[in-house]
Amino acid sequence: MHAMQYEITLPADYDMGIIRERVATRGHLLDAFPGLAVKAYLMRERADGSPVNQYAPFYLWAAPEGMNAFLWGPGFQGIVNDFGRPVVQHWAGLGYAEGPAAASAPRTATRRRSPLPEGAPPAEAVEEALARHEAEARTDGVVASALAVDPRHWELLAFTLWAAEPAADAGERFRVLHLSAPERGKLARGRLW
Repeated sequence: MHAMQYEITLPADYDMGIIRERVATRGHLLDAFPGLAVKAYLMRERADGSPVNQYAPFYLWAAPEGMNAFLWGPGFQGIVNDFGRPVVQHWAGLGYAEGPAAASAPRTATRRRSPLPEGAPPAEAVEEALARHEAEARTDGVVASALAVDPRHWELLAFTLWAAEPAADAGERFRVLHLSAPERGKLARGRLW
Protein backbone atom coordinates (compact mmCIF):
# COMPACT_ATOMS: atom_id res chain seq x y z
CA MET A 1 0.00 0.00 0.00
CA HIS A 2 1.13 3.51 -0.81
CA ALA A 3 -0.48 6.65 0.64
CA MET A 4 -0.46 9.88 -1.34
CA GLN A 5 -1.87 13.37 -0.90
CA TYR A 6 -1.58 16.78 -2.48
CA GLU A 7 -2.96 19.95 -0.96
CA ILE A 8 -4.25 22.86 -2.99
CA THR A 9 -4.57 25.82 -0.65
CA LEU A 10 -6.94 28.42 -2.03
CA PRO A 11 -7.48 32.12 -1.28
CA ALA A 12 -9.48 33.04 1.82
CA ASP A 13 -12.30 34.42 -0.35
CA TYR A 14 -12.32 31.51 -2.82
CA ASP A 15 -15.78 30.18 -3.68
CA MET A 16 -15.51 26.61 -2.34
CA GLY A 17 -18.68 25.79 -4.28
CA ILE A 18 -16.33 25.46 -7.27
CA ILE A 19 -14.56 22.56 -5.53
CA ARG A 20 -17.87 20.94 -4.55
CA GLU A 21 -19.04 21.20 -8.17
CA ARG A 22 -15.73 19.82 -9.47
CA VAL A 23 -16.06 16.75 -7.25
CA ALA A 24 -19.77 16.32 -8.01
CA THR A 25 -19.11 16.29 -11.76
CA ARG A 26 -15.71 14.54 -11.91
CA GLY A 27 -15.41 12.44 -8.74
CA HIS A 28 -16.99 9.38 -10.29
CA LEU A 29 -14.25 9.23 -12.96
CA LEU A 30 -11.97 7.26 -10.60
CA ASP A 31 -14.66 4.93 -9.25
CA ALA A 32 -13.15 2.08 -11.31
CA PHE A 33 -9.50 3.19 -11.64
CA PRO A 34 -7.14 0.15 -11.69
CA GLY A 35 -4.79 -0.02 -8.71
CA LEU A 36 -6.69 2.59 -6.70
CA ALA A 37 -7.85 1.30 -3.35
CA VAL A 38 -9.28 4.56 -1.98
CA LYS A 39 -9.48 8.17 -3.08
CA ALA A 40 -11.11 10.46 -0.55
CA TYR A 41 -12.02 13.79 -2.12
CA LEU A 42 -11.29 16.06 0.83
CA MET A 43 -11.99 19.70 1.46
CA ARG A 44 -11.73 22.05 4.38
CA GLU A 45 -13.07 25.57 4.64
CA ARG A 46 -12.36 28.65 6.68
CA ALA A 47 -16.14 29.03 7.05
CA ASP A 48 -16.10 25.76 9.05
CA GLY A 49 -13.24 26.86 11.31
CA SER A 50 -10.31 25.60 9.22
CA PRO A 51 -7.26 27.89 9.08
CA VAL A 52 -7.38 27.61 5.24
CA ASN A 53 -9.61 26.87 2.28
CA GLN A 54 -8.14 23.72 0.83
CA TYR A 55 -8.82 20.91 -1.62
CA ALA A 56 -6.69 17.97 -0.48
CA PRO A 57 -7.47 14.57 -2.08
CA PHE A 58 -6.02 11.58 -0.24
CA TYR A 59 -5.21 8.25 -1.92
CA LEU A 60 -4.41 4.72 -0.85
CA TRP A 61 -2.96 2.73 -3.73
CA ALA A 62 -3.20 -1.05 -3.81
CA ALA A 63 -0.47 -1.16 -6.47
CA PRO A 64 2.27 1.30 -7.47
CA GLU A 65 1.35 0.81 -11.13
CA GLY A 66 -2.02 2.45 -10.44
CA MET A 67 -0.37 5.39 -8.70
CA ASN A 68 2.03 5.84 -11.60
CA ALA A 69 -0.77 5.56 -14.19
CA PHE A 70 -2.63 8.32 -12.35
CA LEU A 71 0.34 10.67 -11.86
CA TRP A 72 1.54 10.39 -15.46
CA GLY A 73 -1.93 10.24 -17.00
CA PRO A 74 -4.83 12.57 -17.73
CA GLY A 75 -6.26 12.47 -14.17
CA PHE A 76 -3.43 14.33 -12.48
CA GLN A 77 -2.89 16.49 -15.57
CA GLY A 78 -6.37 17.91 -14.95
CA ILE A 79 -5.21 19.12 -11.52
CA VAL A 80 -2.05 20.59 -13.04
CA ASN A 81 -4.07 22.36 -15.75
CA ASP A 82 -6.53 23.88 -13.28
CA PHE A 83 -4.34 24.62 -10.23
CA GLY A 84 -0.69 24.25 -11.22
CA ARG A 85 1.56 21.35 -10.22
CA PRO A 86 1.23 20.69 -6.48
CA VAL A 87 3.76 18.91 -4.31
CA VAL A 88 2.68 15.27 -4.06
CA GLN A 89 3.36 13.87 -0.61
CA HIS A 90 3.67 10.11 -0.33
CA TRP A 91 4.21 7.58 2.40
CA ALA A 92 4.97 3.86 2.54
CA GLY A 93 2.15 1.86 4.06
CA LEU A 94 2.60 0.33 7.50
CA GLY A 95 -0.91 -0.82 8.39
CA TYR A 96 -4.53 -0.73 7.29
CA ALA A 97 -7.72 -1.56 9.16
CA GLU A 98 -11.44 -1.49 8.51
CA GLY A 99 -13.36 0.00 11.42
CA PRO A 100 -16.71 -0.78 13.07
CA ALA A 101 -18.48 1.52 10.55
CA ALA A 102 -16.78 -0.03 7.49
CA ALA A 103 -20.08 -0.39 5.63
CA SER A 104 -20.97 3.29 6.09
CA ALA A 105 -20.17 6.22 3.83
CA PRO A 106 -17.50 8.45 5.38
CA ARG A 107 -18.43 12.05 6.14
CA THR A 108 -15.22 13.22 7.76
CA ALA A 109 -11.54 12.37 7.48
CA THR A 110 -8.74 13.08 9.92
CA ARG A 111 -5.03 13.26 9.32
CA ARG A 112 -2.40 13.22 12.03
CA ARG A 113 1.28 13.63 11.18
CA SER A 114 3.96 13.16 13.79
CA PRO A 115 7.71 12.76 13.72
CA LEU A 116 9.29 9.50 14.82
CA PRO A 117 10.98 10.33 18.12
CA GLU A 118 14.64 11.31 17.78
CA GLY A 119 16.97 8.67 19.11
CA ALA A 120 14.29 5.96 19.17
CA PRO A 121 15.03 2.88 17.09
CA PRO A 122 12.75 3.23 14.02
CA ALA A 123 11.41 -0.34 14.29
CA GLU A 124 10.35 0.19 17.93
CA ALA A 125 8.66 3.52 17.13
CA VAL A 126 6.79 1.92 14.22
CA GLU A 127 5.67 -1.05 16.34
CA GLU A 128 4.30 1.32 19.00
CA ALA A 129 2.52 3.38 16.32
CA LEU A 130 1.01 0.22 14.82
CA ALA A 131 -0.33 -0.87 18.21
CA ARG A 132 -1.96 2.57 18.69
CA HIS A 133 -3.32 2.46 15.14
CA GLU A 134 -4.94 -0.95 15.61
CA ALA A 135 -6.60 0.20 18.84
CA GLU A 136 -7.80 3.50 17.33
CA ALA A 137 -9.21 1.74 14.27
CA ARG A 138 -11.67 -0.07 16.56
CA THR A 139 -13.21 3.25 17.69
CA ASP A 140 -16.94 3.66 17.04
CA GLY A 141 -17.56 5.59 13.84
CA VAL A 142 -14.33 4.56 12.07
CA VAL A 143 -14.89 3.47 8.48
CA ALA A 144 -11.24 2.71 7.68
CA SER A 145 -7.81 3.79 8.86
CA ALA A 146 -4.29 3.70 7.45
CA LEU A 147 -0.89 4.20 9.02
CA ALA A 148 2.10 5.10 6.85
CA VAL A 149 5.61 6.52 7.13
CA ASP A 150 7.77 8.93 5.17
CA PRO A 151 11.30 7.59 5.81
CA ARG A 152 12.88 10.67 4.22
CA HIS A 153 11.54 12.92 6.98
CA TRP A 154 10.84 10.13 9.50
CA GLU A 155 7.22 11.21 9.75
CA LEU A 156 4.28 8.98 10.66
CA LEU A 157 0.90 9.59 9.06
CA ALA A 158 -2.38 8.34 10.51
CA PHE A 159 -5.34 8.79 8.17
CA THR A 160 -8.87 7.85 9.20
CA LEU A 161 -12.25 7.98 7.49
CA TRP A 162 -15.21 8.54 9.85
CA ALA A 163 -18.95 7.96 9.45
CA ALA A 164 -19.59 10.29 12.41
CA GLU A 165 -17.79 13.25 13.93
CA PRO A 166 -14.51 12.15 15.54
CA ALA A 167 -13.17 13.29 18.88
CA ALA A 168 -11.66 16.77 18.99
CA ASP A 169 -8.11 15.39 19.31
CA ALA A 170 -8.36 13.00 16.32
CA GLY A 171 -6.28 15.23 14.06
CA GLU A 172 -6.73 17.73 11.24
CA ARG A 173 -10.30 17.49 9.90
CA PHE A 174 -11.52 17.37 6.33
CA ARG A 175 -14.98 16.99 4.85
CA VAL A 176 -15.30 13.96 2.54
CA LEU A 177 -17.09 15.06 -0.63
CA HIS A 178 -16.87 11.71 -2.44
CA LEU A 179 -15.14 8.37 -1.99
CA SER A 180 -13.82 6.30 -4.89
CA ALA A 181 -12.86 2.86 -3.60
CA PRO A 182 -12.56 0.44 -6.54
CA GLU A 183 -9.92 -1.82 -4.94
CA ARG A 184 -10.44 -1.16 -1.24
CA GLY A 185 -11.04 -4.86 -0.75
CA LYS A 186 -7.55 -5.63 -2.05
CA LEU A 187 -5.80 -3.75 0.76
CA ALA A 188 -4.11 -6.16 3.16
CA ARG A 189 -5.36 -5.77 6.71
CA GLY A 190 -3.09 -5.25 9.68
CA ARG A 191 0.67 -4.93 9.54
CA LEU A 192 1.94 -4.69 5.95
CA TRP A 193 5.19 -6.68 6.19
